[in-house]
Amino acid sequence: MASVVAKWGNSLGLRLPKAIVEQLGVKEGTELDLTVENGCLVIQPRRYSLEALVAGVTPENFHGEIDWGPAVGDEAW
Repeated sequence: MASVVAKWGNSLGLRLPKAIVEQLGVKEGTELDLTVENGCLVIQPRRYSLEALVAGVTPENFHGEIDWGPAVGDEAW
């Protein structure tokens, strides 16, 4: 599948075809890691460690327990 590099402000942009987006499971706003391996551009969805996610918790975005309703199926014991 081909795509064309185009000017986007002071940078260059690459439009991702719908089929590629669906295979990657990304949507608008998804952070991606870009690397070059053997002269090829490699694009992967950014993965976060548990430590990085926990480090992002602040008093402003911390919330208490959420009531998801009664236990059902294998949750009930």
